[in-house]
Amino acid sequence: MTSRRAGPSRRNLLVATAAALLGAGAAGSGLAYRSMSGEDTSQRPAPRASTARPTPSPTPDHEALARTRIEKYLRGVGGRVTLAVQDRTSGLAVAAGTRRFQTASIVKVDILAALLLRRQDQGRRLGAQERQLARSMIVVSDNAAASSLYATIGYRAGLTAANRTLGLRQTTVASSWGLTTTTAADQLRLLSSVTDPAGPLTDDSRKLLFGLLGQVDDEQDWGITAAAGRASTASYVKNGWTTVDDDDGLWLANSIGRIVEPGRDWLIAVLSDHHASRGDGIRAVERAATYALKELRAIPPAAAPVH
Repeated sequence: MTSRRAGPSRRNLLVATAAALLGAGAAGSGLAYRSMSGEDTSQRPAPRASTARPTPSPTPDHEALARTRIEKYLRGVGGRVTLAVQDRTSGLAVAAGTRRFQTASIVKVDILAALLLRRQDQGRRLGAQERQLARSMIVVSDNAAASSLYATIGYRAGLTAANRTLGLRQTTVASSWGLTTTTAADQLRLLSSVTDPAGPLTDDSRKLLFGLLGQVDDEQDWGITAAAGRASTASYVKNGWTTVDDDDGLWLANSIGRIVEPGRDWLIAVLSDHHASRGDGIRAVERAATYALKELRAIPPAAAPVH
C-alpha cells in the first residue's frame, strides 16, 4: 500500500496565500478592506490634533476691585464714612456707601448754584451785595450770609426746585438749611452738574462758583484737598462740620470739591459722622479721600469703563 505524506491541503494553501496578498496590498497600496465586524476601516478619519484655543482670562474689572478695597479701607478710618468719586476725563467713577447725612455747610454750594440759576432765568448777573454774600458764604463759611441767600432763593421750595434742575435725586431740603440731608452720590451729581459746560450753569456762573471754591480760607482748606498730589494744578473745596443732636452730640464732617491734574479731573464727595471730635472727623475724611484717589490713580485711563 502506498502511503501519502501529511501536509497542508491545497485549500488551506490557497486561503493562506490570498490572505497574505490582501494584507500586503492593503498595507502597501491603501486598498480598502473590512474588519471582521464588516466595518470599512479605511474610511475612518485619522485622529485630529485638538485645535481648541485656551479660554482667555477675563479682563479685570479695575473699578470693581478698587471699590472693594476702598470700602474695606473706609471701615477702618473711624466714624461712619461714605464717598463718591468721578474722573471727568476718563469716566472712571466709584461710590462707596449710601447712608444719608446732614449737609451742614456743604449745602452752601447748592444754595449758590440755586442763586445763579435764578439770576440766569431773570437774564441778569448777581448784584454787588449778592456777590459779597456769596463770597462770605463760601470763602469763610459765613452762616448769616447763607441764611440771607437762602431767603433770596425762596427757602426750601426754591432750593428744592433748583435741585430738580441740577439733577439731584437723594437730597431732602430742610427749613433750616444746615439740616438738609443728602448722600455722597447726590453731592457728586451736584458737582458734575455745576462743572459740565453743557449743564445748567453758564460759563460766567461756573467761573464765579469755582472761583470762590478755589479761595476758601486756609483754616477751612481741609478735607478732599488733602488728596491733591504734586502734579495737581488746581483744587476747589467746601467743607461742613457740626455736632449732631440725634447722634449724641458726636461730630459730623463733610467735604466736597474738585482736584485737577494732568489727564485727570476729579470730582469728590466725602460725607461722614459719628466722630468724637471735629479733628477726628477731618482726619477720617482726609484719609478716605487720599486713599480713594490713590486706588483710582493706579487704574490706567484706557481701562476705565464708559458710563
